[in-house]
Formats: sequence, C-alpha cells, structure tokens
Amino acid sequence: MTTLTIDVADLNTVKASMKAAFRGVPQGCSFSFPNEAQLLATLNANRWAILKALTGAGPLGVRELARRVGRDVKGVHTDAQALVNCGLIDKTDAGKLSLPYDEVRLELIVRAAAA
Repeated sequence: MTTLTIDVADLNTVKASMKAAFRGVPQGCSFSFPNEAQLLATLNANRWAILKALTGAGPLGVRELARRVGRDVKGVHTDAQALVNCGLIDKTDAGKLSLPYDEVRLELIVRAAAA
C-alpha cells in the first residue's frame, strides 16, 4: 500500500528530509505546506472530497469525478485544477486526473504555546 502524508513543514524540515533521502534513509511519500493557513485554504471540504474520490481509483475524467463527489462538472474542474496546480494531483496526457496512492493521511499538530 502506498500512502501520501500531507502535512505542514517549514523549509528547514523539508531540506533535512531531502538530505536524509539522498543518504538513502526512507522518507515515505509526503506533500508539505509551509503553514496551516495555506493547507486549510487549499484543502477545503470540496477539494478534500476530490482527493478522497481519487485515492486508489486510478485516472478519472472530470465528469466521472464530478459524479462520484456529487457536484457539477465546472466546480469540480475548477477545484481539480487548483489541486493540479499546487502539485497534489496529476493530470495524465489524456486529460484524466490521478492520485497514485492507496491512502492519504493528513497530519496537523497543535502544541501548547511556550510560556
């Protein structure tokens, strides 16, 4: 099973992860946003539904995706394009949308503020 983990990570954390990967340390598949605000703005409820519908489904056309999420084609196209533009989902040469993972995890961590 392939899992994509979506999280929030600063640039130094991402760099450290990349360096570890180049040394051969397994990192898994991840997509990091620079802050919580950007993650939450990008992954609204409609776009999260698109990710859920694409997970493990193979490439889908926009019409089929719209049917699966119960929305109009134009709205799904707009939201899917935003996800393609940020790099979360892929668009095939045939124009179908794809998320090549069997599972998607969203990690948001809240810690107590330092006194």
